[in-house]
Amino acid sequence: MEPVNKFMMLYVAVSDMPKSKKFYADDLGLKVVRDYRKDENNRWVSVAFPEGGVTLTLSTYHGNAKPGTMNLYFATSDVNAAYNELSKKGIHVNKIKDDLFGPGSGVKWFDFQDPDGHQIKIVQP
Repeated sequence: MEPVNKFMMLYVAVSDMPKSKKFYADDLGLKVVRDYRKDENNRWVSVAFPEGGVTLTLSTYHGNAKPGTMNLYFATSDVNAAYNELSKKGIHVNKIKDDLFGPGSGVKWFDFQDPDGHQIKIVQP
């Protein structure tokens, strides 16, 4: 038996939950699967892709995490369409590059930041 067999959740510290929830649900198109609030300083919103899978849990309870310190990578089948769609939504996206794994790798990607400054890369594998 392996000690672990599935990736379940990624925890992301955020400072403004309404802003972050809107960004991940409305702008990126993730589905809210759970929204739990203990009080104003302790709120967790879990989002996932429409087909399910690993959840991304946004949290105002930071523990030892800090807003703006994560690097998140999302895959897309059409980096140009993703770039155009996010640009239309008013997200400041950086230009598309083709060197994610170094010069000549040919892996197309672009990046931007969420409301807290977490780095998000959209990659066409």
